[in-house]
Amino acid sequence: MIKTLRSNFAFGASSRPYIELMKPRIVILLILTCVTSMIVAIDALPSVELLALTILGGALSAGGASAINQFLDRELDAKMARTARRPIPSGRIPAENALKFGLSLVASSVLILGLFVNWQAAVLALAGAIYYVVIYTLVLKRNTVVNILIGGGAGAMPVLVGWAAASGSLELQAFILFAIVFYWTPPHSWALAILVNKDYAAADIPMMPVARGETVTRYQILFYSVQLVIISLSPLIMLLLPQAPKMLDVFYLASAAILGLLLILLAIKLIRRADKPTARALYKYSSLYLALLFLAMILDRLLL
Repeated sequence: MIKTLRSNFAFGASSRPYIELMKPRIVILLILTCVTSMIVAIDALPSVELLALTILGGALSAGGASAINQFLDRELDAKMARTARRPIPSGRIPAENALKFGLSLVASSVLILGLFVNWQAAVLALAGAIYYVVIYTLVLKRNTVVNILIGGGAGAMPVLVGWAAASGSLELQAFILFAIVFYWTPPHSWALAILVNKDYAAADIPMMPVARGETVTRYQILFYSVQLVIISLSPLIMLLLPQAPKMLDVFYLASAAILGLLLILLAIKLIRRADKPTARALYKYSSLYLALLFLAMILDRLLL
């Protein structure tokens, strides 16, 4: 009995760094957007089998891309206090093992989605992983101030994966959901960048506060927050036009308006106060904002 407990403890301790590589909290948020997209696509709850397989495939793709990203960023991570304790720079996982782990997760995702869901969803999941690893990590992150702006497409890919998994195709409504996540990324990421500005400067990463200064960043956060709220309310147009396909109804629109107003007010407050606590509040609320916005979509389609 004691040997069994020790073995289980050892297994848990050895697997924990690999779980950390996958960034579970981010994966959960991405899976929420994916599942929401599935529900909106067919205006119903998908079958348990389809839901489980899509969640599994999506989680493996996102987690694998995260592991590969940390392999590529291992030297940068070692220079920043916020990331120095990640599994690779802290020495808990050999870099080569992290790379193999990430590649195996992405490959497993493609096979699961392709064989048991559909190949369009599989290709989109693979495209999302490549977008994150190659376009964002290797090309944009180290070289341009618009890294987060363009790189936001990687985090928005799960909604396309979910839509394709549920409906077998992509329609205009899927790209509205994509745009919501895409335009959510800059305010969320730039608020964090303000909090860890010194880290990014030490690693020579041209995030907006490093390359353009915190004042410009705060105004950019407001600018993209306003755009995000406008896009989040765009389903109203479909609701008002008789010939347009129905997407979301009044409950979602009211929720989006309230959540968006709070986001804009926090962005304005950050301009006026320009301090770390306000940036931290905006960063935390932006995560809650996206989760509640997509939860409102689910409730709108399933319960109302």
